[in-house]
Amino acid sequence: MSLSVPPFRADVVGSYLRPHYLHDARRQFAAGQLTQKQLTDVEDQAITELVARQKAAGLQVITDGEFRRSWWHLDFMWGINGVEKSEIEQGYLFAQIETRPESIRLTGKISGEQHPFLAHFRFLMQFAEQGIVPRLTIPAPAQFLKELQRPCNLEQTQAIYPNEADLLDDIVQTYQTFIEELYALGCRNLQLDDCTWGMLTDPKIAAKASTPKEATCGCGDSHDFDHAQSIASLTEKLLQVNNRALASAPADLILTTHVCRGNYRSTWAASGGYAPIADVLFAKENVSAFYLEFDTDRSGDFSPLALVPQDKQVVLGLVSSKTGELEDKDEVIARIHEAAQYVPLGNLCLSTQCGFASTEEGNELTDTQQWQKIALVREVAEQVWG
Repeated sequence: MSLSVPPFRADVVGSYLRPHYLHDARRQFAAGQLTQKQLTDVEDQAITELVARQKAAGLQVITDGEFRRSWWHLDFMWGINGVEKSEIEQGYLFAQIETRPESIRLTGKISGEQHPFLAHFRFLMQFAEQGIVPRLTIPAPAQFLKELQRPCNLEQTQAIYPNEADLLDDIVQTYQTFIEELYALGCRNLQLDDCTWGMLTDPKIAAKASTPKEATCGCGDSHDFDHAQSIASLTEKLLQVNNRALASAPADLILTTHVCRGNYRSTWAASGGYAPIADVLFAKENVSAFYLEFDTDRSGDFSPLALVPQDKQVVLGLVSSKTGELEDKDEVIARIHEAAQYVPLGNLCLSTQCGFASTEEGNELTDTQQWQKIALVREVAEQVWG
């Protein structure tokens, strides 16, 4: 059984490995050897070729591979009015590596009009055709909030927004403005990528998120916080900022979310099953589908999926984008049927576990292996759903 609207039985998260000539062009641009127009021309060529390959692979959804971005999330945030790029002392810490030390910094009140990603999507729209849906991927409002409230950013954020409620209101309005302008261009499938929930699956990271340093008491004094209460307060805040931002979206705009535990050069940042967040995220977030990582034991079992409402879909990320080793088809099929104990098979789809290049560096696999993974997703989906 195929689906005519996203998510599709055979789906992908959205980012792809950049071709070598695009890496070269970006280096030349950074060195001042190419103009912005020349870089854009190279990006246009790479995206045009990528779209052709996605269609040839039999995918029903196309993305621009995030080829115009350096990061899956920061580039979008840099495009918001009132935000600038910043260099910080330490990058994100992954299991085996540290990322580039880049983040965001507020320069004033934020707003979402005339975002540069509109032009990115306008270019992709020319490739739409019957049965092919252009998709845009952006970081969720909760992800933006957490970036603004990282310890390295918190002082400047509070200088612009002394009252957190005002910050939340402006994040909501910023996203609503962007979604309205994006919809006007013809977008009917928006994916919200969200590591905030993925990080909270990890008990160690969740514990840090509930410390006085991270909790938003506001007075600056030390307190004896109740861990469970502070986590509940945090998850409710993340849920509300996401739901409020999506509340005014048109009914025919398909909104989905991808929950990630970190994806940088084939390594990861968090480990843990979905149980700690399932009763909030799965049960209450107002999206039509959840793209979830289930490629390793780090993701836990399928039992938390029992909390997904019956009118929503789950896209099982069972095919890893972190390694070139191809999964066994029969094992993937068996795991789909195992998940069907908690979510009806008709509400399940299959995808790669994450993007192949959440940052421009890309994961440690070859271009050929990337497309073999996608072919496997297609083959399994056809066998399971017909």
